[in-house]
Parts: sequence; C-alpha cells; structure tokens
Amino acid sequence: MSQQASPRGTFLKIADSVKVLIQGNPEMTELPSLAEVMAEHGVSRGVAIRAYGVLRQEGLAEPVPGERWRVVRSGTQVDRRPLDQRIAEIIMADGLDVGEAFPSSSALAERFGVSRPTVTKALEKLETAGVLAGGGQGRVRTVRAVPAREERS
Repeated sequence: MSQQASPRGTFLKIADSVKVLIQGNPEMTELPSLAEVMAEHGVSRGVAIRAYGVLRQEGLAEPVPGERWRVVRSGTQVDRRPLDQRIAEIIMADGLDVGEAFPSSSALAERFGVSRPTVTKALEKLETAGVLAGGGQGRVRTVRAVPAREERS
C-alpha cells in the first residue's frame, strides 16, 4: 500500500478519536465496529485493526471472540468465560430441569449481545458435550443434562 493511501500515523489519529469517544461516554461498553471506523475515516480494515491494537496496548479495549471490541474500564467486572460456558450456566440460573425447553438462539443472542451464528456455535458445543439435545431448524432444544460446576483452586 502506498504511503499516500495510508499515511503514517493515521491509525494513531483514529485511536485518539476513539479514546475521545470512550472518555466522553462513560456508559459505552463496546467500540464502534471496524466497518464503522473504516467508513468514518476512509481507511482499510488493517488500519482500523491497528488503531484498535493501540487501544488494546493502552488497556482501554479488548477483542471479544465472536463479538465487537469491548471497552475496558477500571473497577468493572467482565465475564471473560467462553460463550458456551456462560450459556450452560443458564440451566442452573433459570432452574431448568432435564427435558425442559432451552431458550432459542435468537433469545440467547439478544441476552448476550452477540450474533445468532455465534450462539449457534456455542450451542453446538453444548450438544456435543451432552448438555443439550435437539436443535436444528424449527426444533426446540431441550436440556439433556445439568452441567457440573467446575471447582477452581
């Protein structure tokens, strides 16, 4: 890529503009999508990723697999467990018994703020582990087994 197409330091300017957004909005939990940054600043995906990398190095943001980048604020607790573990916890939290219907992927996507394909992958892991049964288009997933809580030392 020529220097004119992506002048040196453009990613730093983008990182600075996103920092201003974060500081100006204390309720902000997710960074703008890479597509939004690309459109707003007229840069490539690589430049946008590099700008977010600067925010990561400064401890202001972190990537979340299957989701948008998350704002990191001091003093706040964030559940960093994989999505399939957080979804499995619903069985215990909602008091679901073996054989009961499990929430739909659409409901779970809304509950966790992720896309439906991301939820589907997590649900497939739970089906493989024997925690859920059924699934598929038009079929209701049911609880097959109550997951055991892992002890942490």
